[in-house]
Parts: sequence; C-alpha cells; structure tokens
Amino acid sequence: MAAAHATPPSARRSKSSKAGVAAGVLLALAALRTAGAADPDLIARGAYLTTAAGCADCHTDSKQDGRPFAGGRALATPFGTFYAPNITPDPDTGIGRWSDAQFLDALREGVRPDGSNYFPVFPYPSFTKITDDDVRAIQAYLFAQPAVRQSDRAHDIAFPFSWRFLQTGWKWLFFIPGPFRPAPERGEAYNRGAYLVTALAHCGECHTPRNWFGATEPSRFLAGTSHGPDGKAVPNITPDPDTGIGTWSEQDIITLLKDGQTPDFDFVGGAMGEIVRNTSRLDDDDRQAIAAYLKSLPPIHTQKKSR
Repeated sequence: MAAAHATPPSARRSKSSKAGVAAGVLLALAALRTAGAADPDLIARGAYLTTAAGCADCHTDSKQDGRPFAGGRALATPFGTFYAPNITPDPDTGIGRWSDAQFLDALREGVRPDGSNYFPVFPYPSFTKITDDDVRAIQAYLFAQPAVRQSDRAHDIAFPFSWRFLQTGWKWLFFIPGPFRPAPERGEAYNRGAYLVTALAHCGECHTPRNWFGATEPSRFLAGTSHGPDGKAVPNITPDPDTGIGTWSEQDIITLLKDGQTPDFDFVGGAMGEIVRNTSRLDDDDRQAIAAYLKSLPPIHTQKKSR
C-alpha cells in the first residue's frame, strides 16, 4: 500500500495565508458594494432636501472651522445653550450605527436611539411632517458623507430643563406627530409650498413666537418674534401690510429667496443670510411655491412693543 504524502507545513501556511487574503478581499469588496449600494439618484435627491432643511447650518460649527455635519454649533435659548450633535456616519460618535427605523423615529417622533426624547431645539415638531420617501433620501445622503470622529458636546441647560423625561409631558401638550397631509381643495403649488415651509424648511421654528414652555404658538404662525434663535428678533412673514410682508409681491419673495435682496434694495444678513444660501439652491418652482403659500396665509398683525 503506497504511503500517503503529507503536505509540508510551509505549504499549509501558504494556503492558509492565501485563503485569509482572499477572504479579506471579499470582505472589502462586500463593504464597497454596501457603501455604494445606495441609489445615486436617491443620494442626489437627499442632497437637495438636506439643503432645503438647512441641516448643515445647524450641524456644522462653521465659526470653529468644523467639518460638515460633525456637530458642535452652539444655539443659545432661554433654557440654556444647546450644541448640535454629529450626524456624519461615524459609527461611534455619529449616526453610523442607526437603523432606518431609528432615523425615522428621530425625525418623526423626536426619539433618540436609546428611547429617550430629543429636546425640541431639534425641530422635530416640524420634521415630523417630512414624508417617508424624503426621510429615506435625506438618510441616504447623510450616510454617503465622510464619517467624522467627533464626540458630541454636552448641552449646558439650566435645571430642571435638563431632565429629558420631562419632554414626555411637553410632547403630550404640544407635539402632533405625523407626515404632511396635502389640502385636497388646494392646488399643487400651494401644497408644495406648504410642505416646504412647514416641514422641510421649518420656517415656523424661527418665525413663530413661543410660549413659556418653548412651544410655538399655532395661532401666531409665522407672525415673528422679538426672541428668536440666540435671542435675536425674527420678522413677521405673514401678509400683514403693516408689520409683515403684505406689500410684497410673490416676485419680491422669490427674489429674496434667490438673491437675499428685499424690496427696498437691502440685503438680508445674519441667520437669514444662511437661509438664503440654501433657498438660492432650490429650483425656481420650489421658490415660487413658497412665495405662493406665504401670500395665501391669513395676515397677522404684530404689536410693536414700546421701549
């Protein structure tokens, strides 16, 4: 009986090494396929929607030359100073481990992956109206961005407002979840403008006065406030002829959204300057829709406070 030929140890090590390299290549290719699996058209749409929502403005610490979407920007409020979180796809300090359901819950329900509530400085009361399809597109775009390893900065909030569990009661009183529902009696332009203003662009978060609990006052939607973000005044953008934009034409609104120029040939600055950088990148139809919607709203007169 012929003796069996044993495989030399060096050959076994060589085969094992080759198998390991092959497995590593396959894993790398699988990772590349996964990273590139998102539909490029979906990512492009997500980029447009993310611009409309102004996500980079809040989640980028531009004053400190921060990386896009890596968080750190401070927002001063009557309740304390909040710092925007990292929303890059970093798995440890960003949103890289979030599931689709967790991403949707954040925007639709104002709930963090650990089940606790977000503070409403994150505009989920407006983002809840974003449609599921648009949420998926925004998520695809954000997950296609470079991951930045940067830990979130802790909020500096006065006691007892720092207790997240209190947000459950706040939601019960002031939060109405659910996606945008078009008004069937209105036209397509009106509904598109309503969606952009109330959901994606969340204009009411800045242009609507808030009550003692920090919730916007629905009866004075877009009527302006003297205590907006960082304590600065925000104008009335309802069509009131005296204190709002009632004397503006739709074209005046479109011009401001595109170029930042007001009807009196001035140019907006500050926070609105940041907004115009986003609205200037919208298409003409969307700017027209915003203008048509704003002009259709009931005028609300804002009482000017004496000094």
